Amino acid sequence: MAQARVKEIAPGIVVDPAVRFGKPVIKGTRVPITVILEQLALGATVQEVADEYGVQPEDVLAVLRYAHEVISNEEVRAV
Repeated sequence: MAQARVKEIAPGIVVDPAVRFGKPVIKGTRVPITVILEQLALGATVQEVADEYGVQPEDVLAVLRYAHEVISNEEVRAV
């Protein structure tokens, strides 16, 4: 049986086919980054999100850095 491969796609952010269907999560957890981003978008503070999901504030900030990286590399143009 092949062992699942964990890949770190950004500091503190990993994907693992065996965890959350391969969606990005905070390293060492099963917490999807989309959940973290949603809570921040709804107005929760970094500390509130960290406390709610049992992660460190630095983990929440890693999610923001990753989201920034993805969005800054996206090209959107007015037509």
